[in-house]
This record gives sequence, C-alpha cells and structure tokens, in this order.
Amino acid sequence: MMRVIRCENPADAKTLLMRKNEQAPAVDAAVREILEAVKARGDQAVLEYTQKLDGVLLKSLEIAKGEMAAAAGRIGPEFLGVLKEAAENIGLYHEKQRRAGYMLDPRPGVIMGRRVLPLERVGIYVPGGTARYPSTVLMNAIPARLAGVDEIVMVTPPGANGAIPDDILAAAFVAGVSRVFAAGGAQGVAALAYGTQSVPKVDKIVGPGNIFVATAKRMVFGLVDIDIIAGPSEILIVADKNSNPAFVAADLLSQAEHDPLSAAILATDDEGLAQKVCEELESQLKKLARREIAEKSIRDNGAIFIVRSAQEGVALSNELAPEHLELCVDEPFGLLPLVKHAGSVFLGRYTPEALGDYLAGPNHTLPTGGTARFSSPLSVDDFVKTSSFLCYTKEAMGQAADSVALFARREGLTAHANSALIRKEQRP
Repeated sequence: MMRVIRCENPADAKTLLMRKNEQAPAVDAAVREILEAVKARGDQAVLEYTQKLDGVLLKSLEIAKGEMAAAAGRIGPEFLGVLKEAAENIGLYHEKQRRAGYMLDPRPGVIMGRRVLPLERVGIYVPGGTARYPSTVLMNAIPARLAGVDEIVMVTPPGANGAIPDDILAAAFVAGVSRVFAAGGAQGVAALAYGTQSVPKVDKIVGPGNIFVATAKRMVFGLVDIDIIAGPSEILIVADKNSNPAFVAADLLSQAEHDPLSAAILATDDEGLAQKVCEELESQLKKLARREIAEKSIRDNGAIFIVRSAQEGVALSNELAPEHLELCVDEPFGLLPLVKHAGSVFLGRYTPEALGDYLAGPNHTLPTGGTARFSSPLSVDDFVKTSSFLCYTKEAMGQAADSVALFARREGLTAHANSALIRKEQRP
C-alpha cells in the first residue's frame, strides 16, 4: 500500500514526491464570481451562496453572542475542562512571544524608536465540512487576544441544521472570540475582506480551509492581510530501529485522515521497521472512522524512504521542509540542531504530532507545501504591526542637513535636498 523507496540522495526525495500545485482555472473563476457578488450585495449574496453550496437556508448570519456561553454549558464539564487546559497551555506558550517597542537617543537632540501596535480587527476562518475543529479556534484566537486585538471575528460554515456545532462555539467562548458568523467557503472570506451589512470588515484573515477558501484568501490579499495559503497537511517521521512500529503507523495515519491529498512520510535506516510499519498501517486502517480518506492519502501521497542513517533522514526532511517533523530516535535533541526547515518539530517517541494539534501549546497553524523554508508558525507577531518614530531638534537637524542634501542630490531629488537645507538656512 505505501511506497517503499531506497533513497541514495536526500535531494531526490523532492522530485519523487512532487505534486502539482497548479491553481485550477475553474476554481479561480468560481471564487472570483463569489467575491464580486459579496462585494456588491453583501449579506444577501452570502446567504444565497450558503443555501446553494451548503444546502442551508439562513435568516441571518450572526450567531447570538450568548450562544457561545450557552454552548460551553452544553458540551459537558469534561470537554470544557480540556478546552480550558488547552487554552491555558496555548496562552502560556504564546505569552512569551509578546514584544515591546523601544526608544533610543543616540545623539543630543535625536530621538527615534519603534512602536508595536495590535491590529484593530482580525477575522478567523474555521473549517467545517467533513470534520469540526475547535482546536483551530483556540490556536488562532488566543494569539490574537494576547496581541491586544480589539475585535476577533470568526466565520465558519453552518451545519446541515443551520447551526454552528457546540464544540466550535464553546471554543470561541473560551478563546475570547468577539463575534461569530455562520458563513463558510469563499463567501465567508469575502464577507471578512469587504465587510457586509452585518459582518465587519477586518484587517487580516487567518485560518485554514479548502481550495476555495485558500483561493479566496489569495485573491483578497492586498485589500486585507492573510496568514498563509495553507495546503494539504504533511508529516515526516525520522525513526530508528528502536521505534515502535505501531506508534509510527498511528502518527502517519493521524495526518493521512485529514485529507486524501495529505502526505505522510517515513524516513528510516531500518528495513525491518519499514516492513512492520506497513503491516501496522494495514491493521490500524481497518479501525479508522475516516478510513477511505486515510487510505487514499497513504496510497497516493505516502512514502517510506530507506536512508543510511537518522542524520540522512533529517537531510531528507530539510529538502522537503515538512509541516510536521517527528524525530523518533534515541537522542532527538542531538538531531535538532541539524533541522533547518520544519514547521514544528516533535522530539522523542512519546511526543506525537497530535499532542501539538490540540493540547501542548505551540501553534498548529503551520507552513505547508515546503514553505517552511521561509515561513513560520502562526504567532502573536501575526497580529501586530510596527511603526517607527523620529524626532530631531533644530540644532540636530542643522547638523544633519548637509548630509541629507548630498544624499538627495546624488539621487537627483532636489526637492528633498531643499527640504533639509531650508531648515538650516532660514530662521522661523
């Protein structure tokens, strides 16, 4: 079921696993039509597309604010406790990311500095469809709240009954979401980007979604900011002969069940382990609720690479820059310095990726499709902007004027030069 590939050169892995990343013209056209409709007709267009695409006829988009607290009461104390535990861990981890501005006075009469300012309003997209993701609510809203964002607006598709699942609403309550709207797909993104009669326009849109959501985010970027354009989920596991094949197979399947396009990859220097993992995959697949999805993912996009060492497995990982990297080896911290490109790294045999998805604290909104080479996990930094400031006294400007003017003239900008010199040559 899962390809087993002997890899002599880690750089070959990228070619062997390369998938098409072309935007389907039909998707672009469909999304553009939805964006234009929502821009022109607001709530009415969102309601029409919700009926057409989700099969749900809604009277209004906004969920009553009290419903978040009510849902928290309905989900039961056990899961509510888990949500609060996860929120506490996420808050503890992200609290360390908060940063302050600075001010300095390098010379007499000169003050300069940097301010760190929260975005005023952000939009969070939470997927629906084949699964529900209260974890996405926590991972996106808590960093925004810690950044000091004034208003956190969430959109998510309604269920078949027209309601938002209680787990999602309860997570929104725990995370401090300001307002919730029943709007999914490209129409939900459009509502956040343009604003409608009921949905406020936001400054930034974050959160994962299907190809229609990703395409809509790409198209509205520039009007608003976005986090990343997320692709299918990925996991790469570097495992040695002492690894438990059942653990490894379970972790591969934890990503494969997300989407048929998800990629689950193992790099190991032990062929015996590779064979046992294949056997475990067959056995564990039979027990999964989302078996068809996971099976297609493993068959079409999964692979086991036989490498010469764990170090070579990390080199292979660096070529692929995976979303999630597990180091299931005896001394994982010894390999960590070799990791150059990965969204999030899980160290040791008892640190499954699922732990990071839900409870531990680090963010699970991560770069995919090799973009971990230059992108980072969602953080408090994604919800702030910076602004510089500068102040010169009359005397300090007089000392700097000639240098500014010389620089300006070298660029052929005589008005710039005059703007500096006039303050030296004329008295107020």
